[in-house]
Amino acid sequence: MAKKNIIEKIWDAHIVCQKENHPAILAIDFLLMHEVTSPQAFQILREKGLKPFNTNRILATIDHSIPTRDDRENIYDETARKQVETMRQNCKDFNIFLHDYGHNQGVIHIIAPEFGVIHPGATVVCGDSHTATHGAFGALSFGIGTSEVSHVLAAGCLLQKKPKTMKVEFKGKLKKGVYAKDVILKLISTIGTGGATGYVIEYSGETIRNMTMDERMTICNMIIDCGARAGLIAPDEITYEYLRDKEGAPKGEKFNEAISYWETFKSDEGASYDKQILIDVSNLTPMVTWGTNPGQAIEISSHIPNADSFSETDKLAAKQALEYVGLDYGQSLKKLPIDWAFVGSCTNGRIEDLRIAAEIVRGKKINPNVTFYVVPGSEKVRNQAIKEGLDKIFIEAGCDFRMPGCSLCLGMNDDRVPSGKRCISSSNRNFRGRQGTGSRTHLASPATVAASALAGYITTIENF
Repeated sequence: MAKKNIIEKIWDAHIVCQKENHPAILAIDFLLMHEVTSPQAFQILREKGLKPFNTNRILATIDHSIPTRDDRENIYDETARKQVETMRQNCKDFNIFLHDYGHNQGVIHIIAPEFGVIHPGATVVCGDSHTATHGAFGALSFGIGTSEVSHVLAAGCLLQKKPKTMKVEFKGKLKKGVYAKDVILKLISTIGTGGATGYVIEYSGETIRNMTMDERMTICNMIIDCGARAGLIAPDEITYEYLRDKEGAPKGEKFNEAISYWETFKSDEGASYDKQILIDVSNLTPMVTWGTNPGQAIEISSHIPNADSFSETDKLAAKQALEYVGLDYGQSLKKLPIDWAFVGSCTNGRIEDLRIAAEIVRGKKINPNVTFYVVPGSEKVRNQAIKEGLDKIFIEAGCDFRMPGCSLCLGMNDDRVPSGKRCISSSNRNFRGRQGTGSRTHLASPATVAASALAGYITTIENF
């Protein structure tokens, strides 16, 4: 029998039909939905007189367009308000439970794992590019378009072409002050934003094996930003312990039976891949982006590359990025003044992220020139943070501890960085105007964000 990697095993287990020279009809186990990419999908079902294939395999919430103010029911932006109201009506009309305010609402890629509905070996989709987050559970999880959302809603299947496979092995133990966010930024900056186009990646190596599930989700979350379709990690005891006792996980003896099944979704020894990469992170220091895509990143101890270090293809993009962010070739990012700071998003809005940031600001004061938003990724995360007293630590330090939502990750809600202002952010993208028209974004880990908010300029926790 031919040896297979985990990606091939999941793919083969979900083929409903495969005709030669045609895309496969692929069975989808779980559909995640939010208010931005679902309206057209529901409208297609109405026009065709169709009903959802299986409402028990759908998890829906509101997250992108909502305010994170205390009075979040008042949505000032007309487009955002309409998106939220439409989502509520669609879920009511099609008998889909909505995780609305007070019902474990949160960022879609944070609440799905909290409920334990994502299992190893599953296929998971959402009308959102960072759906790859759930690959941390050993699932084939990827973003899809709105029309494809309607296909999954109605049929539980998709037309898909088999992807190429890549293995990325991370070697080494991380130094103190270096986190999962630094690791994924290192990968993207190494291979570039298009370095994995057409591939699904399996992450492996001792660095990955030593990570918690929250850290693994951070790693998988940003794989789309180097062009990959998805990224995943083989399940192990850390995966199983995370899922144990979760609402959506099997119970009692069925859980042990499930583990036996999940164990089959591991790459065979000697399985082949279309491409393999090895990255040693044992000497990695905290990373931060300098440009307008996640691949334009360096270790804080380094300098922005000189002009002649870029290929002809990348030279123009680098020049334009530097002009936008107001920096120059060869410049150091150390002590670069910031105006805003943000800990949150589907990349770094989990309880571990908040604990890290809280420990750094505990007993200290945020620089008076910095506005620091701390936004829990879900109501569960927020409640846990309050239970642990993290909210008091943040508030006493001068942070704005807010309600759950996508918030400053993207300019689709009230939370926006003013034009020309510089923000250090734990989110996933630093595109032009991503956090607000004219805003300048530097991506980093929650630890680096918190340290920088205290200092008033980009720095690491070494100073604290």
